[in-house]
Amino acid sequence: MKTAFIFPGQGAQYVGMGKELSAYYKEADDIFSMADSILKMQLKKLCFEGPEEELKRTEITQPAILTVSTAALEVLKKEGISPDVVAGLSLGEYSALVAAGVISFKDALPLVQKRGKFMQEAVPEGKGTMAAIIGLKRFEVLRICKEASAEGIVEAANFNCPTQIVIAGDIQGVRRAMALAKERGAKKVVELPVSAPFHTSMLEPAGEKLFLELEKIDFYSPQIPFISNVTGDYVSDPEQIKVLLKKQVNSPVLWEDIIKRMIKDGVKVFIEVGPGKSLSSFVKKIDRNSAVINIEDLKTLEKVKHTLKEVAV
Repeated sequence: MKTAFIFPGQGAQYVGMGKELSAYYKEADDIFSMADSILKMQLKKLCFEGPEEELKRTEITQPAILTVSTAALEVLKKEGISPDVVAGLSLGEYSALVAAGVISFKDALPLVQKRGKFMQEAVPEGKGTMAAIIGLKRFEVLRICKEASAEGIVEAANFNCPTQIVIAGDIQGVRRAMALAKERGAKKVVELPVSAPFHTSMLEPAGEKLFLELEKIDFYSPQIPFISNVTGDYVSDPEQIKVLLKKQVNSPVLWEDIIKRMIKDGVKVFIEVGPGKSLSSFVKKIDRNSAVINIEDLKTLEKVKHTLKEVAV
């Protein structure tokens, strides 16, 4: 019975994340200490105490979530729990690559901080936005984006699960698409509190800058099978992974495709490693029969252990 580790992206952050694991596991606390040392800032204090507004800044959020996810990963390793396959949503892809041994945490941390900065700088604040459309099929959302693009850039950004697709672009285009989605019978349409239209062509300049940084870092072949956001398929060539990370910034995230591929290949247990339960919710909507659990504190760690014992029987 195969187990997948899945790693959350931006938006999963909250004040207090990782604090309990850090207090009880030296392995987790060491990751926070390493992050403070590498970034020369009090990231640990920000994760544990906030303020929330500071933690929400993209160039802080991205290394913070990577750190919390890696700390949780170290706890799972300590407990003898390992995955058969890994993937992460957007930023979470970097946590997955650390888990797979493709990139070191030491190299990934400043890289995602720069990624956050480049993404923030690519589109002036107040120009772009994102919205979640719930209850329409993929082809319907793509058709709406095409129609609304007469008023401004609007593209599909995240295919999260069968009932939720996120669109992004400039404000006029996205809001026109939101209105069309409501007209076409969407159950819910929600504009998201984000500072940039992630995973759209508007972020291409960020991808170009990011690739210059990627080229400076050693990447290795995955020791654990890894599935890419851009292709929804396995990737093992280190240079191809770099190219896909560049494309990922301005390409839609094929999360539903990733989960379906894992299920097809025999994954029965999904463990969300890091803050929040958003990915767990998506997996449950894709396949109700899968065992889905998350780890972010001691209570959820115990649930992980209990579930793994149950499914092993």
